[in-house]
Amino acid sequence: MPAKTPPKKIATRRTKTAGPHGVLRIPGLTIDSYNLAFSDPDGDGFPGDRASQTAFREVLDIVRKMHATGKDPFGRTRSDELSKKDIDLVLLGGDADASHMTHLAVEEFARRLVHVVQGFRAQPSWDGVKRIVIGGGMPESQVGQLAIRRAQRMLRNARSGVDMIVLSHDPDEGGLLGWTQLLPARLRRFDAFLAVDVGGTNIRCGIVQPRWSDDASGAKARVIESMQWRHADDEPERGEAIARLAAMLNGLSAFSRTLGLKLAPFVGIACPGQIEPDGSIPQGAQNLPGDWEAPFHLPRELGRRLDRIDGRVPIVAMHNDAVVQGLSERPRMRNAKRWGVLTIGTGLGNASFTNLRE
Repeated sequence: MPAKTPPKKIATRRTKTAGPHGVLRIPGLTIDSYNLAFSDPDGDGFPGDRASQTAFREVLDIVRKMHATGKDPFGRTRSDELSKKDIDLVLLGGDADASHMTHLAVEEFARRLVHVVQGFRAQPSWDGVKRIVIGGGMPESQVGQLAIRRAQRMLRNARSGVDMIVLSHDPDEGGLLGWTQLLPARLRRFDAFLAVDVGGTNIRCGIVQPRWSDDASGAKARVIESMQWRHADDEPERGEAIARLAAMLNGLSAFSRTLGLKLAPFVGIACPGQIEPDGSIPQGAQNLPGDWEAPFHLPRELGRRLDRIDGRVPIVAMHNDAVVQGLSERPRMRNAKRWGVLTIGTGLGNASFTNLRE
């Protein structure tokens, strides 16, 4: 059982944009909270302990021990070592007992997800949230999709007034595409920019093309090239991880020139944890390769290793990964006054937003 995560500082609403890192207001929208953790009133944990891919595997482990009627369909493999594909194969192709066991785990996880949604909506920064986007890696699997559908049904049956929807594009791209909404206005004259999504398992980099001329809301933005490094397999030191990340970005910058793109001198980084206005991470980066928390300063250290773009040293901006993934769905949320995002991955990311009339 992983160690419980202590409560984190809550990002509160500000009235002015605070700079390139961790901004809480952009034109037409406020980011009301993110990285929010609260004690479960019905237990001794926090939301991420109940609704994450790690939590699902804990539920599956309990079901395997209590409800298996014959040979364990997963053999001797521990639940926390099973891939999403392994679990999907049993759900869809296992015998009746094996499939039933997996459905029991899905049902219990869906119940816990509903409990977590209700817990978030009880928090002041989530008051009035009517639409919740579900992102992260969980929706990529058949098991994850089934669990989310069942949670949706439970919320409807409870007349909660909450509409829970799945991210409309690949979750791997959400942490890149969301930077379209955070790109400084003065850089919108460029064709594309670079973005990074740093997670506890993978680092993804990509060239994002906003395509403002096709849709001023950013709804037509796309990732035209990307690279991924599964750093969890290599267990690099912090310096090695930063050097590898810089090499990926420099490679993409060079590739953009071969495509004839006018690249903005800008790199947006989506990263777990609390992001301070000065670009430091005081807490929440414990799953990243090496110690990334303050006084270490990722934007500064990475910027030193980046090639110039358009003759200039690129601006490196950073924000919380759930915020960025949520903002990738902003064009679909234009009719919602208050909305939120839950990213169900190794942990549970979260953010809440308010659309403004300006």
